[in-house]
Amino acid sequence: MNHAPPTPESLAHAFGRPAGASEPLQRAPWETGARQSGEDGTDEPVFWNEQGERDPWRDPTSGAVLGGPALEENRSESGTTPGEGPLLSAREVLFGRRVRPRSLLTLGLVVLLLGAAGGFVGRITAEEGNPLTNPDVTLASVEPGNDRPAGSVSGVASRVVPAVVSVEVRIGSEGGTGSGVVIDGNGYVVTNNHVVSMAADTPNAKIFTVFSDGTRTSARIVGRDPQTDLAVLKVEVSNPTVARLGSSEDLRVGDEVLAIGSPLGLDNTVTSGIVSSLDRPMRLAGEGTDTNAVIDAIQTDAAVNPGNSGGALVSGNGAVVGINTAIRTLGAGGSSGSIGLGFAVPIDKVRQIAQQLIRTGEVQHAELGVNTKSVTDGIADGAQVQNVKQGSAAEKAGVVEGDVITKVDDREITGADELQVAVDEHDVGAVVPVTVVRDGNELVLDVTLQ
Repeated sequence: MNHAPPTPESLAHAFGRPAGASEPLQRAPWETGARQSGEDGTDEPVFWNEQGERDPWRDPTSGAVLGGPALEENRSESGTTPGEGPLLSAREVLFGRRVRPRSLLTLGLVVLLLGAAGGFVGRITAEEGNPLTNPDVTLASVEPGNDRPAGSVSGVASRVVPAVVSVEVRIGSEGGTGSGVVIDGNGYVVTNNHVVSMAADTPNAKIFTVFSDGTRTSARIVGRDPQTDLAVLKVEVSNPTVARLGSSEDLRVGDEVLAIGSPLGLDNTVTSGIVSSLDRPMRLAGEGTDTNAVIDAIQTDAAVNPGNSGGALVSGNGAVVGINTAIRTLGAGGSSGSIGLGFAVPIDKVRQIAQQLIRTGEVQHAELGVNTKSVTDGIADGAQVQNVKQGSAAEKAGVVEGDVITKVDDREITGADELQVAVDEHDVGAVVPVTVVRDGNELVLDVTLQ
């Protein structure tokens, strides 16, 4: 870097007398040490000496030359650079060596005590500010539960669930779901007719069964009975879990039961309830199915929903006592789910129908050969004959139009549906006494069912 001397104008501006100043540039008289006698005879300091006019410090017109920086000169002369000094400690930075180490330690202890006291006070304040919380609470754990007995709901369910399957029907992009129960070790599964009827006469229809362990296999229809809404499927599986079939004759109102199936497609669902009624005539019919049946149903309040159809109704000892078939709803404008009224086909009837389907593929039902309607006179109820089929068992026994049937064998008849289930309880060829009221007179006619 080259340095040029300053211009005279800048020097005059820097060292010259300010504009408008009248006093001359002078030095304090006492700095020279010379004194002179004044007009009044007193000694006064002498400002100018003999060489004063030639002193360059007093001559504003003297040229000025600036030398190099003193630091650079020192560095060039010494040839060394200053080294790094020792680092400052925290004590020097904070207290400048004016606090003894013992005092500093005491100050640290005081700070810790103040912090602990503040935390304690803050905790108490927080607890008092929110009395609903307790940071010290620990919830107690209960002791492990006892083993579940075989007769408990969980014990019964664990034995029966593996014998209940989900039934899936696929026809192109359409389909439906239901449930089924394995009733024989050869792979026979009983379900409802309305679950599989849509696939019965469709060539491209497919039926699958899904077991509780996730095994999925195809199934074929062995036979169907629209009159009782029952059907039997055949699946190719080895050593399946078979349900133990009980007896619906042993049921009583109030007995505990379980409903096991796949409601709404939810596999392995178990609900519990009681038998709320027995021998309840229920007419079954539905769109998209050829089911047109009247069953002598077991009524239960165990939750049953669409998809439970074909599933098991199980007694407290783990035996299947019915096949869940229908529910009662509030109608088109009401609920379509369970309202506590489910109906199942009694297992005694299921066993009879399933055996015939497995053996022959079809079922024969006893018929009276009449069409009836439910009537009452305010005192008694019955089924009034509307017409008698030609050549039927009723015609051969002497039943005529207008007769009111009030009893079949020992069973009271309160309506047309009950008449149908009462006749269906008997085998073809059985001779059954039928009580009718004709013109106010009660008659008993022996009918050989066909």
